[in-house]
Parts: sequence; C-alpha cells; structure tokens
Amino acid sequence: MRIISRKALREAAKRYSGSEPGLDAWYRIAKSAEWRSLQDVRKTYASADGVNVGGRTYTVFNIAGNKLRLITDIVYRYQTIYVKHVLTHAEYDKETWKK
Repeated sequence: MRIISRKALREAAKRYSGSEPGLDAWYRIAKSAEWRSLQDVRKTYASADGVNVGGRTYTVFNIAGNKLRLITDIVYRYQTIYVKHVLTHAEYDKETWKK
C-alpha cells in the first residue's frame, strides 16, 4: 500500500507522547500490506472499523494501545491509504472530524 502521508503520522507522534512506536508499527504493516477490502484489513487489524461519512467509508484504526484513532481513506483499487486524522478518543468522540 502507498501511504499519504507519513508526515501526518510523524506530526501526530510529536503531538501525542508515547504514540510513535504504535504509529510507526502501523505504517510499516500497512505499507507492506495488499489489502483489497475492509475484510482484508480486519485480518491484520481485527478492531478496524468502517465509518460512513457523507457516502464515503473511512477506515478507523485503534493505535498506541488504543489511545488514538487513526482515520484513513483507503482506495483499495489503487492500493493507496490517505491519512486523514490522528485523534485521541475524546477528540474522535466529538465527531468534528466528520465535517
């Protein structure tokens, strides 16, 4: 998978203390993956969720010991993952990321 962008992951690692190992592990696993569907993603990340927002489905991962939510847009056809947001659970629950 091609991941756009690692910079967003690095910035989140700086913003959220202790999250760097989890974000880096996710990046390395996702980069080498060949996911074709959410079902494939769940073979690697059982807790990954598909969240529908305005007709588009985002894939949400629990990261760093379930401290963070990594919100992505995966285009399986092109094997590309767009990193949209990295949020704490409290930030995620406000649902402002959906706007």
